[in-house]
Parts: sequence; C-alpha cells; structure tokens
Amino acid sequence: MTRFNALSPEAAHAALLHCCGSRRWAHRLAAHRPYPDPGVLLAAADEASYDLSQADLTEALAAESSAELEHGASYAALLALDAAHAAYERKFGHAFVICLDGHPPEEQADQLLAAIRRRMGHEVDEERSISADELRRVAQARLLDLTRWLTSADGLTAEEFGLFAPVG
Repeated sequence: MTRFNALSPEAAHAALLHCCGSRRWAHRLAAHRPYPDPGVLLAAADEASYDLSQADLTEALAAESSAELEHGASYAALLALDAAHAAYERKFGHAFVICLDGHPPEEQADQLLAAIRRRMGHEVDEERSISADELRRVAQARLLDLTRWLTSADGLTAEEFGLFAPVG
C-alpha cells in the first residue's frame, strides 16, 4: 500500500479511474489516502460504490466495455457473444458488465452468455441495479490487481505510474 499511498493525487485518480470510470468515485478514494492495507481500501471502494449517484453510475457504465472471452474461445461463441452484447446495449444503453472472477476460463463463455440472456429479461431499473453491483465487484477485482501490481517487484514507481491515462 505504500506505493499506492505515495502516488500523486493525479496519478492515484488516474489509476483509480482504471478500476471504475466514475470521476467522483476515483476522487473520493484518492482523497482518503493513506490506506493502511488493501482491506481498508476495498471497504472504502465498496462504500464509494454504494454512494454513486445515478449520474456517477451512468458515467462509470459509459467508461466500461463489454466483458470479452479469453483467447481461444470458439468462433461460434464469439459470434453469439457479439450478437448478445449488441442486443443488450440496444436495450439498456450501456455495456454489459459482469464480474467473472472465480469462474475458470473454460466456463466463462457459458457463464457470460447465460448471464446476458438472463439479464435481457430485466426491466431497465432492475438491470441498472444489477449492473451497479457487478460494476462494484469488477472495481474490487481491479483494485486488488492494482495493489498486487504496485507491490510486486516489477511494478512501476509512483512517478512512472503517473503516465497512465484514465479509462473512458
């Protein structure tokens, strides 16, 4: 956490925007540093996720791209996924967001397609709520990756990290 806490406010904000595309969410987490450990950071991220306004959620969802399959997925699965993503985006106006952590790569295609098909039956407000929770889970996973990366021996220095631009 030392390296994350040492980032400039701008670099921390940019790094956090890679985890969740809401500027207010990223600003809130960057402004409340230092964090003593990843657990406290994840708790703060959850709290910030639950406090997203509708405008913040719209901004965060607009920064997302639809979940994709790992390399090696069958051509048929990729075609089905492309069609499902397009139908989802037409109906709900944003990318399909899902956290697939914990699912082995060989199951992700089935999980992803089944989830899109299931969620296509939702009303807009219900799906927006589910998308917000999935976005929270995705942000958690990305934060864990970020903290692991910053604590690894081959991670970038705080100054180098500032070269990253925000998503969206």
